[in-house]
Amino acid sequence: MHNRPRIVHLIDDTTAGGVMRVLEHIKTSPDMAEIADHQFVQVQRGRVSGRHYDCDVIVSHLAVSWRSLPMFLALKLANSGAKLAHVEHSYTAGFVAHNVPNKTRFHALLKTTFAIFDAVVAVSDGQAEWIRREKLCDAAKLSVIRSCVDLSAFQNAQPVSNRPRVFGAIGRLDRQKGFDTLIKAFRAISDPSVQLRIFGEGEEYEYLASLAADDPRIHFDGFATNPVQAYEAVDVVIIPSRWEAYGLVAIEALVAGRTALCASVDGLRDHMEYGGQPLDTASVSALTKAMEDVLATDVTKPQSANSDLEHQLQNSFVTGWARFLDTVTGVQGIEPRTGLSVKT
Repeated sequence: MHNRPRIVHLIDDTTAGGVMRVLEHIKTSPDMAEIADHQFVQVQRGRVSGRHYDCDVIVSHLAVSWRSLPMFLALKLANSGAKLAHVEHSYTAGFVAHNVPNKTRFHALLKTTFAIFDAVVAVSDGQAEWIRREKLCDAAKLSVIRSCVDLSAFQNAQPVSNRPRVFGAIGRLDRQKGFDTLIKAFRAISDPSVQLRIFGEGEEYEYLASLAADDPRIHFDGFATNPVQAYEAVDVVIIPSRWEAYGLVAIEALVAGRTALCASVDGLRDHMEYGGQPLDTASVSALTKAMEDVLATDVTKPQSANSDLEHQLQNSFVTGWARFLDTVTGVQGIEPRTGLSVKT
């Protein structure tokens, strides 16, 4: 065993999104480089081979399915000298409620797959609660490492100085994100001076545009090449997701000094600890009222970017990975450049 464990990260989805942004952060973070040597290997979805990797830990960021189950077994057999860990980026209680008709069979898939791994990582406390509640894996091998990305640019966002007038929704135009309910709720607000700006691309664009109809207050701004500018363009970020393993938009919004209204589902509940506000998405009328309540709020001082939160989130991510690797490999953690001890 080397002083720094050698980790191979397996990836089967390289489309732009939260998972790839988290992996890019692992790849480029100097602090993450101090606790381990990271290698990233792209594989074809559902076709993980029984290849042997020269490493101490293999970390799966792969989609779990019945089709991939034999591949995970082959991977384990070919790498008996390495520890196998799986990071669950996708599945949550909300996902199951909205997408899985046969919950017993789906839970059996997860239990069988997670049993193959030496360790399982949940990306939020909300997701971990569901895994424990449904007994999807041995509690002793479940860890929580809240996802993170490079947040340094967001702490330079211009502050919000006036009463909130512009709501923002940022993310893929996908059923998961709940933007359809948001548009319906926003249209019920009579105030002509408020706006809803939606940043993102996706297959639901035509449907969402039809819901917006001819309301001149609703703007589709497309993909934000500079995400900081997207947050600067809005006063309040609304996250009405139907399910969400964690929700990177929430931490970006909070570090940028924006109010973040988060649906009380899955990992979005984690953000209440950082200043996120619960959002009632039980009905269109409830969501309308939540926005009207925000509009009635007087902002007495500018809401500035939160550099303290940025450092807290980054340190939590690094220490989470360091402690996890200590547990899996038995190697003592290396102190990261932040100066925060990561030893267990």
